Amino acid sequence: MSFPFPPGTDEDTPFFVISVAAQLSGLHAQTLRAYDRLGLVSPGRTSGGGRRYSMRDIVLLREVQRLSQEEGVNLAGIKRIIELENEVGALRAKVQELTEQLSSAMAAAEHAAASVHASYRRDLVPVRHETALVVWKPNSKR
Repeated sequence: MSFPFPPGTDEDTPFFVISVAAQLSGLHAQTLRAYDRLGLVSPGRTSGGGRRYSMRDIVLLREVQRLSQEEGVNLAGIKRIIELENEVGALRAKVQELTEQLSSAMAAAEHAAASVHASYRRDLVPVRHETALVVWKPNSKR
């Protein structure tokens, strides 16, 4: 569902009242209240305690309905599926964060190594250190 968000808002901004959310999701307002009590979809709240649903909440309500009606999953199963999907999302975000940190650390290490190599004195010649046996025989003709 494509929805033009007002400036300063996004799909997580709660601004739909329960009647509009019910209409957008195709569910009854009492069903939305029940899902909220069960912790399936937890909308934002106004200072007066009124529910305000975001676009992400509407999409989630539709998914709960689909899982229930088309897949035959009970509400406890749906709640567990939602929890696991949230956990997977959080883990993916963490992997992305760690991947970026690793890339930064590797770039910093390469930069540090390049700095060390650039600081080498060019007038010194590397010498291989080897051990060799030299036999000296003095010239006896003197």
